Amino acid sequence: MGKEVAMEVDAPTQNGNAAKEEPAGPAPVSVEAQLESCLKLLDRAVRAKDTRLIAGRLLRQIATLRSNLTAEVLFAFIEQTLPQSFSARETLLNVLHQAAQVTTLKKHAQLDEDTPTSVLPEVELVAYLLVVTFLIDQKQFPKAKELSTQAVARLGEFNRRTLDGLGSRIYFYYSWAHEQTDTLADIRGKLLALHRTAVLRHDELGQEMLINLLLRNYLHYNLYDQAEKLRAKAQRPENPRSSQQLCRYLFYLARIQAIQLDYTGAKDNLQQAARKAPVIAVGFRTTVAKWLVLVRLLLGEIPERIDLTQPGLSAALHPYFCLTLAVRSGDLSAFRAVAQQHEAVWAKDRVANLVVRLRHNVIRAGLRRINLAYWRISLADIASKLGLSSVEDTECIVAKAIRDGGIDAEIDHEKGWVTSRATPDVYTTAEPQADFHERIAFCLDLHNEAVKAMRFEPNSQQKAPLENADTARERVKLEEEAAKAAAEDDADF
Repeated sequence: MGKEVAMEVDAPTQNGNAAKEEPAGPAPVSVEAQLESCLKLLDRAVRAKDTRLIAGRLLRQIATLRSNLTAEVLFAFIEQTLPQSFSARETLLNVLHQAAQVTTLKKHAQLDEDTPTSVLPEVELVAYLLVVTFLIDQKQFPKAKELSTQAVARLGEFNRRTLDGLGSRIYFYYSWAHEQTDTLADIRGKLLALHRTAVLRHDELGQEMLINLLLRNYLHYNLYDQAEKLRAKAQRPENPRSSQQLCRYLFYLARIQAIQLDYTGAKDNLQQAARKAPVIAVGFRTTVAKWLVLVRLLLGEIPERIDLTQPGLSAALHPYFCLTLAVRSGDLSAFRAVAQQHEAVWAKDRVANLVVRLRHNVIRAGLRRINLAYWRISLADIASKLGLSSVEDTECIVAKAIRDGGIDAEIDHEKGWVTSRATPDVYTTAEPQADFHERIAFCLDLHNEAVKAMRFEPNSQQKAPLENADTARERVKLEEEAAKAAAEDDADF
């Protein structure tokens, strides 16, 4: 009986009638279909004059296609999209011929029957953007530089707000190609002219991108004074359109402030950039973390171990972890050994000048430890413990530390002693109040930034119905009463 039941249960399974088949997933979309979808989206955005759709969704779709682009796909796309009368068509096809095998691309040479006779400028710039991106991914930077220069020249012939998002991305690759070919200084005047044009045309996306490219251009050649003058005088949009560009601007501003000894401002901007940066931007977050460690050390702070051992960043931050240990110990010889051991890292990260400044912080940390450990100690012993060359230099350093408030002690110049004073109760000083105020200010800044981020531009969302005259009068009356009540409250306060 049991065997018969078992056979009855197994029989349908063997025939395949009752077997549960795994649901087939969606078929992968081809690159050609994705490019066609991008063109449809672009056409709809241009007709609706929706610049946010182009700067957001369209560019994200193009970014997802980046790894799947090939010369054959781009060749067919340009042949089917751009008219034969366009000079850009032949230019792009020739570039693709040189970038890949000619025999492979000749297979699509007979696809001119369905080629349109006219095309939107946005479509033409998308073709430029795709080919430039492909060349950069293929490490063909000289060709990418030439083609991006032509794309920038072509972009300057139009004054259309629907081109702002595409133009900002083309400007980025234009600067990147020149940076990789070590000709970044040659386009500084062009970038300044483009920024001036973007300001006159109220191109906010272009302004954000170009101001960052100019700051990067100046900082690449260590022109910090010129970068600060540009930052102080250049016009930027009040409400940033791109959070990525805001992060880059905060990072460049922090670099300028760190070089100009404004470590407090640099720390605040670096923390904001690290907080706003996307999680996938590992390279940017690593660079920001390196500068933040150095700025905090220059401020006399010791970063937490967890900040230096973050997942995915611990390997890159290992030299800075060793540097932090040397500064914390106050051992000048250990600091010199770490600085010499990782000298190539400091040069590559362009922070060698900041590492040199840490010598004074190491000495101050060592003096603080000695001040806590000894009630009285000679200047000669201090010099030997800190690894200083002479007693006279040690006396000057200790006197400066006492004047700056780093240690609480007195110097007996005749006997060559340093006598430490009794350590006061920290709660009798203003230090707890200053720390509490700093935390409150940070929370308030975070709240204000969150409120700004939730604001929408006028008419950016669904338009509210127009109010009639009676409703408007009531609203004005209520606002006047509220203003009068607020004025009375202020007078009572």
